[in-house]
Amino acid sequence: MPLSSVPAAILAHMMAIENVPPPPLRSLPSLKMSRHIDYGQLNALCQMRGLQYNQSYCSILSSHNFFIKQYPKIFPQQKIRLPKLFKQEVNRKPTEGTEESQAQQPAEDSHNVAVYIKKARGGHTLYGPKKSEENFVEFLAILKKLPVHRTPSEHNTVWRTLRTIPNLTSQLSDEHLKILSKNIISETWVKGSTVIANDGFYIILKGLARPQTRVYKSLVEENESKASFIAQNYHSFVFDEDFKNSLLAGLRIPSCDSMLGQWSTFGTLEIISQTESIAKYAVVMEEDCEILRIPAKDCTKLKLEEKKLENKQKVKLIRQCPYYEEWPTLSIYELVGLIKWKKFPPGHVIVESGSIISFVAYINSGYCNVYRSIVGLVKLQSKRAKKVRKLVYMGQLKEEESFGEISVLLQLPVTCTIVTGKEVEMAIIEDKDIFELDPVTKQLMLQTAQPTFGHLTDEDVKNEYLQEEKQKEWENFKDKTIKESLYYGGIIPGFGKWSHQWTSIPRNLKDTLISY
Repeated sequence: MPLSSVPAAILAHMMAIENVPPPPLRSLPSLKMSRHIDYGQLNALCQMRGLQYNQSYCSILSSHNFFIKQYPKIFPQQKIRLPKLFKQEVNRKPTEGTEESQAQQPAEDSHNVAVYIKKARGGHTLYGPKKSEENFVEFLAILKKLPVHRTPSEHNTVWRTLRTIPNLTSQLSDEHLKILSKNIISETWVKGSTVIANDGFYIILKGLARPQTRVYKSLVEENESKASFIAQNYHSFVFDEDFKNSLLAGLRIPSCDSMLGQWSTFGTLEIISQTESIAKYAVVMEEDCEILRIPAKDCTKLKLEEKKLENKQKVKLIRQCPYYEEWPTLSIYELVGLIKWKKFPPGHVIVESGSIISFVAYINSGYCNVYRSIVGLVKLQSKRAKKVRKLVYMGQLKEEESFGEISVLLQLPVTCTIVTGKEVEMAIIEDKDIFELDPVTKQLMLQTAQPTFGHLTDEDVKNEYLQEEKQKEWENFKDKTIKESLYYGGIIPGFGKWSHQWTSIPRNLKDTLISY
């Protein structure tokens, strides 16, 4: 086609296209080296000789085997990092005559795994507070302060440290120990001084001491009381196996030659009478010692206050029981001294009908269910019936109620079975203590108390039994009717779209189905 015949617009467009410069050359993207391929090993395998076709069969086979062995090295494997093992510091064994060697434990601990575990972890043994040297220094600094200047955190530190001393926790409750720890301070005793430990319980925090009195034993049977007395007042004396064997052999060996080291205890938490000799409580300081003292009078005062509060609670409990509202205070206090606290688990049978109860009980918390036994008829599948003795629920014994007075005093069997409904705490007085009461108190108890549910007659029990049986038949009839109505309407609870998380059918649905 000649250019003269081409339209001018098209020709102009073609000329414009020819004048457009070509697009610039684009650089190829840089390839990232894979972290899972060792390119050095790959390059070495690619340049390996011996795999050409012009080589002999033997050289090709050897080169092939070498290639197969070297091929896995192309893919480096990640190194598995194992957990770091900390090297345990080897503790220096104590030499003879040092303080550590005298604090070693007896041979009976050789089979105690817990001792070796704590030693392996760098801790103390079971017989001393698990405190490092720094914490022990801090503990001593806290005890040097006056109790009013200590912070709550420092009081807790003292309490937690004292809880690790078995000879102390075996005599005091955790609550008492916490109260006493807030009022104690450490005392410094110089070498050669004598401590008379008849006024408190002493704990050696630092230094060495020895008992002044030597007590000899000839035979175990003859000195059993004295041995128990020594063990009670000097808890830290550790008798080894040779000492025990010598004791059994009847040898005369002194029992107080043991040295008292750190965390050893001596003294008593009871107030000693003035007539008793104080020589047996004397302990001589072999070094300058830091000693912690717990006064016996503070411990006795704390126990008396607790006893007073407990007696007050007992008086309040007895006074609130219906039979004791008009009792004189003197007679109530006579019962308070005989009361013991006891807990019963749920479902525990306190007493069965026809038996004599062995104590008088005052319910402090919880409740008890009361049942009367009756002979009823039970239908069998063969359209027969047999007689069965059943328990009929008659009521409850709730808090601040008592029972058992008439049965214990008159030795009469109870007419009902008492079973705990949940965990029950009672204040009980055993029958042997009831018999030792003065005649006036026993006569007063007989006049005010009544048999447990003694107002119920046999006719009342039968009527209650009939009501329960009718209620059971009505419940069974309703359940059966509801199930049949649902099944007739194609509703099967628990399947398909009728699978609901109901524990029981709602009452409004029951009423609707019954009316339908």
